[in-house]
Formats: sequence, C-alpha cells, structure tokens
Amino acid sequence: MKKSLKVVLALVAVVVFALNGCAAATEAPAATQAPVVVADTAVPAPVATEAPKYKCALITPNPLGDGSFIDAAARGIKQANAELPVKCDIIETNGVSEHEAALRSAIAEGYDLILALAIDPTLLTNIATEFPDQKFASPSDLLVDKLPSNLLAYQIDVHESSFLVGVIVGSLTRTKTVGAVVGGDAPGLNQFYDGYKQGVLAVCPDCKVLVSYLGFDFSNPTLGLETALGQYDKGADIIYQVAGRSGEGVIQAAAQRKLFAIGVDSNQDDLQPGYVIVSSLKKTDATTYDAIKLVTEGKFVGGQFLEKGLKDGFSGLSWDEGSTTFEKNGPADMVAKLPAIKELVASYKAQILAGTLKVCNAVDPTTPECVAVIAHP
Repeated sequence: MKKSLKVVLALVAVVVFALNGCAAATEAPAATQAPVVVADTAVPAPVATEAPKYKCALITPNPLGDGSFIDAAARGIKQANAELPVKCDIIETNGVSEHEAALRSAIAEGYDLILALAIDPTLLTNIATEFPDQKFASPSDLLVDKLPSNLLAYQIDVHESSFLVGVIVGSLTRTKTVGAVVGGDAPGLNQFYDGYKQGVLAVCPDCKVLVSYLGFDFSNPTLGLETALGQYDKGADIIYQVAGRSGEGVIQAAAQRKLFAIGVDSNQDDLQPGYVIVSSLKKTDATTYDAIKLVTEGKFVGGQFLEKGLKDGFSGLSWDEGSTTFEKNGPADMVAKLPAIKELVASYKAQILAGTLKVCNAVDPTTPECVAVIAHP
C-alpha cells in the first residue's frame, strides 16, 4: 500500500556502514534534520480478498531505484500487499544519517512488523532491545553473534549461486582473465567473490581472477565504471559486479568496451542487452515476503537467524527464471556455447545440492575449500 508521508525528526549522526550481502548504506554527513519519506509509487493497493489485519514497513538503506537488492525487497512488499492480509509501506532513506530517525518513526506508527534492510547491526539491535514489544526483521545479512528476542534475521547464502556464475564465466572467457568489482571487503560480500572465483577455477584452472573493492561505496556508478575500465585494461573480458548502484557503472563499462558483465541481486540482464551474460539473484523479495507471512500466520519467532540459499530457492540465476536476453543479443560464438554451459551448470548444481561439492563460504574462511580458493593467486 502506498502512503504519502514525510516525517521531519532530529537525527543522530551514525557513522557506520551496513554489511549487506551485496550493498550497504553509504555514510552520509551528519544532519540536524532530514526527511524520512514513505514511498509513494512502488507499491500498489492490495488486491487480497481479506481486509488488512496487519501493518508493516520496510525501511530502505538508500532510495529505491538501485536495480538491485533494495528494489528486490520492494517487490516483496508488493507481493505481500497483493497476497496477504497486510498493509505494508516502504520508508525510503538517503543514507545512514537517517536510519535511526526512520526506525523510531516506524515504531511510533505502530507497525506490527518493521523490516530493516541493510541497517547497521549495532543500531538495529540496540533499537530492538530498547523496544522489546516491537517485532523487527532483517531481510538480509546481519552480522552479529546474538539477536534480541524480537528480531528475526535472514542469512541469504550466495556462495553456491556465485560458484555457478563462475562456471559460466570461466567457460565463456576469451582472454582467460576475468574480474570482480565488490562493494567492500567483508565476509557477506566475499561470499559472492570467493564462490565465484572457485567456480571460475573449476572450469578454467589457468584463468586469472582480478578483484577490486570499492571501500563500501555502493552509490557511485562513476567509481564502478572507472574501476571496471581498469580491469578491462588489464585484460579482463567479463566482470562480476557486486556493488549495488555502483555496479551500474560496471555494466555501463561493459557496454562501452563491448565486453561483458554479470548482474547481481536482481535480474539485470536487460540493463545492457547482450553485454550482461547472467545475473546472480539474492532474493530479498523472498525474505521480505517470508517474514511478513510468518507474522500473519502467527509463526514469527525472533532471536534467530534463518539461513536460506540455493536449495531453498532464495538464491539462484536469472536463467532459472527464464531470462534469455543474452541468448538473444549476445555474440554468436558465445551464444553457441550456452546449451553445453547450461548442462554443465545443471551438473554442478546437482553436486552442490547433493552435498558432494563444497563451495567456499567466506563466513568461515578456514574450511579446506576456502583455504584453497583464497591461496590461489
């Protein structure tokens, strides 16, 4: 449900970043006042037959329009409004300086559930502790050891789907040099990179995998473009972008150089048709919807981490959802390889799901598979 609302509150400067799977809120200058805007265009009126019995709100770390995990979470709100007896709003923020105000504003509104997407873990857990009767959920990674009893957090594992991306990239590279542009050097983000690197090396042992970290700047397409151009100059012909809105610049660079990129979080295959081979999906729409559904069913249990991944359908590839954009627009020589590559991907996926193939999960870098991947130059 859409709602026009602007709340002007005194803000407490929070100099932190949110370690989200692929993007996080960027630091903004401390401010004395700033608006918290409830989205006015993204969520249609509910069409469910039941009258809404519950209210919920999604607080975004940055504005909608990232074409990535924020927009994916918004789709989860749209689905919930259409299918569940809820009235859910989207509260957009412009960065970390507005996050505390947004949380406190949502609490004052009396929502049954507040979904805090990529909000600083310390801030979120402190607020949850302060308001023990308010239900909270984090639709994506929350890197803390323990949760308050009223906070539910999802861990979307992306290392296995990223391995499959690596298999695709290692099978299609012409130069045997490929790259990754990652928003920051943190376990949740390295889940993408390490799994990807392992997949590349599985099919192309002599491939070189470049990596560049953006210092947790997820809202800078220019930085993403310049970083990608630097990797293309070093011989990379395919780059996996894991950088939120900054990743848009990577995709622009691919089209500019007539080379190739990999999308992330949402299906980004159509951003530059023929230059984005496939997208790795981190389905914050699914976790957002799931948390709301648990509340409506009376099954919400805080104080726990719910780990979801490839086997649960919470991560995967855009090809799995029917995307044929690259197949229709990519170079003929690469397109000709796709049928065999898809069979190879299916084979590796079956091994992963059967437990016979272990993929490096950067959350625990001490496993044998991680040690081998990290040690590889």
